[in-house]
Amino acid sequence: MTSFQRARNAEQRAARRQSILDTTAMMLTQMPVADITLNELSRRAGLAKSNVLRYFESREAVLLELLDSAWQDWLGQLAAELDGAVLAGAPEAQRRDQVAAALAASLESQPVLCDLLSAQATVLEHNISPRIAAEYKRATMTNVAALGRVVLARLPELGERDAGRLAGAAFLVAAALWPNTQPSAAMLAAYEADPALALMRLDFTTTMREVLEVLISGFAARSSPD
Repeated sequence: MTSFQRARNAEQRAARRQSILDTTAMMLTQMPVADITLNELSRRAGLAKSNVLRYFESREAVLLELLDSAWQDWLGQLAAELDGAVLAGAPEAQRRDQVAAALAASLESQPVLCDLLSAQATVLEHNISPRIAAEYKRATMTNVAALGRVVLARLPELGERDAGRLAGAAFLVAAALWPNTQPSAAMLAAYEADPALALMRLDFTTTMREVLEVLISGFAARSSPD
């Protein structure tokens, strides 16, 4: 561990804080959320645990901030991905399936985001103060609204309200589905030993696409004048 020197001005404090975030982000590319501990984070950042806690009130607070950043990074590239996948002049039913397929594939390419989403309610929203909880929920509302606008631009037939509802549902489905599509070594061995059990193994992209297709069709039926 490097020797700790107290940050003495706002610029140094911001740099120290960003260093903690960058260290944690790197750890997330190497291990699941469940394996990240404050002790290991402190060691890799070259700080005592008490000094990490000068900048973030808990491990969970660090991870929630990174979850928000991962959301924003994904949203920043999603519009371009959908532009390449959704044909603007195609019939509505075709565009629905194209949006579902593109969203599922895009989420699958973001394992860190999906892992953080899957830990949000059960882990990350605990051991934080009401202030951090409120800040995160406000950020989540902003991100879901942004996803809704991205969807609405490709499926204007849904209307703003149902596009927003679809965005919120996609967020919840991804959070629930991701851990169920990342089998442990024991489960992989069981699937290999008994092909009948392998029927229980879910593929994230396929399942996410199928669920989104049903959700989009349902919202479209609700908004149809017929």
